[in-house]
Amino acid sequence: MPGVAFVVFDMDEVLYDYRHQTRLDLLEQLTGRPAAEIDAAVWGGPHEEAAEAGQPGTAEAYLAQYGQLLGYPIDFDTWCDVRRRMMRPRPDVLSLVKRITAKADTALLTNNGMMLKAALPVCAPEAFEIFGSKAHVSAEFRLRKPDPRIYRAICEKYGYEPGRCVFVDDKLENVSGAEEAGLIGHHYSSCGALEAFLLDHKLI
Repeated sequence: MPGVAFVVFDMDEVLYDYRHQTRLDLLEQLTGRPAAEIDAAVWGGPHEEAAEAGQPGTAEAYLAQYGQLLGYPIDFDTWCDVRRRMMRPRPDVLSLVKRITAKADTALLTNNGMMLKAALPVCAPEAFEIFGSKAHVSAEFRLRKPDPRIYRAICEKYGYEPGRCVFVDDKLENVSGAEEAGLIGHHYSSCGALEAFLLDHKLI
């Protein structure tokens, strides 16, 4: 029976720590607007999920909308600086991903809008070094995890049958969506558990 040929990773809380409160604190310092108010305005409504599904469809349009919701003009470099500072790479997990590349193809798939796609080389250089053009945001597919169609779409894009693909995510509902699409799912809980899973599937 053919083994796993393609491994797709989520980004936040798998490859990187994701500190939303840090982002809110930085935006409060930048704008003078209370963090809770920023959270409600930018992330409390439908806008972010719509962006993750491809609306708006460009980084420029996303940034303009973000500034309107924030109530403060923000440029590309400032947005990237805030996003980068709220993240912290997980070297142990990233090292495992590098080891996989000797045995299987890899890609990144994160629920995010087109702004992050443009910003990935700045915000997540460690991941971008590994995945390059195979670092994807959900907005590119105009779908969001856990919709099973997005997992099938990324498998099809690279020519792999879902049954030969693995999907790794910290959110159980996203793993379940991948499994519904026919992929092998791993619910990320720790680097050690991921390493054991990868060893079991002869990926490292």
